[in-house]
Amino acid sequence: MANILRSLLHRLGAALIVMIGISMLIFAIARVMPGDPARIALGPNATAEQVAALRLERHLDASLPVQYFEFVKSLAKGDLGTSLYTNRPVTTDIAQFLPATLELVLVSGILMVLIGLPLGILSAHFRGRFPDHVGRLIALLGVCTPAFVWGVILQLVLGYFWGAFPIEGQLAQSTVAPPLVTGFMLIDTLLAGDGAAFLDALHHLILPSLALAMSGLGQTARLTRSNMNEVYERPYVEMARAYGFPARRIANRYAFRPALIPTLTILGLEFAAMLGNAFLVEKVFGWPGLSRYGVEVILRKDLDAIVGTVLIIAAAFLIVNIIVDILVNVINPRIRLAAGRA
Repeated sequence: MANILRSLLHRLGAALIVMIGISMLIFAIARVMPGDPARIALGPNATAEQVAALRLERHLDASLPVQYFEFVKSLAKGDLGTSLYTNRPVTTDIAQFLPATLELVLVSGILMVLIGLPLGILSAHFRGRFPDHVGRLIALLGVCTPAFVWGVILQLVLGYFWGAFPIEGQLAQSTVAPPLVTGFMLIDTLLAGDGAAFLDALHHLILPSLALAMSGLGQTARLTRSNMNEVYERPYVEMARAYGFPARRIANRYAFRPALIPTLTILGLEFAAMLGNAFLVEKVFGWPGLSRYGVEVILRKDLDAIVGTVLIIAAAFLIVNIIVDILVNVINPRIRLAAGRA
């Protein structure tokens, strides 16, 4: 336990340094992008005096170090500035749009685990046979095809031609939205005790989450298959076979756990990457999430909103990686012992 706590503190310190570096980098990049954010925000009909007043209000005429210092002062108070796109505090926008993206990513991560891991295990168990070929084909298509293309395919096949799933939004127009409590539509419908709205929200969530999960699903299946095939060739597995242990017991008890460690790392990376990669899926499905909001503010050079969105996504990425590191330490005792000696 002490080793895990020491490792956690080390990673939290490293994550803090990374966040400071990211804030400096994205702050500088956002301000060297072409275009005057004040002019873009006010439009072409604004007078020069109005543009100058907005630039003065936002410290846009100050030097880059001065602007960053003002940003850090506001950030220390929990203030990420005001969005020129929505004319609201950036924290308000993030609180509104982040839950929808997190809900989409969480369900996509669950699909990655529930489909990708069994698919990889099945392919490894039937190596070189028909189930293996089918599993490898699905994994290859998932990895090679972009998420937004999967979104369009799923919309056409399952939404338009088959008509089994809705293709846009979080709820049907006829469904009354529940009171906003957490921002997670599934949770809020349950808290409201509205089972019909919960099923409708889940129905709307299936296609975008599956489209977003396909790439990570394929990576998970391929890596699980490769790792389990490698474990199957180890001496202790051969000994288990020689003793006549059932194939299911060998797969679940002796092969899967060692093969899970590298797969778990990839799962964490894929899960965190989905936060940033969700914007095209959100655009295709009309999903009101943070990634879609991030693209809109970038196109309008909304400086405060750009920095706030990137920092939130970066923080989520680092948190997921820390959680994965802790899980790997728990699963693999050799890593715990190595960390303790270090």
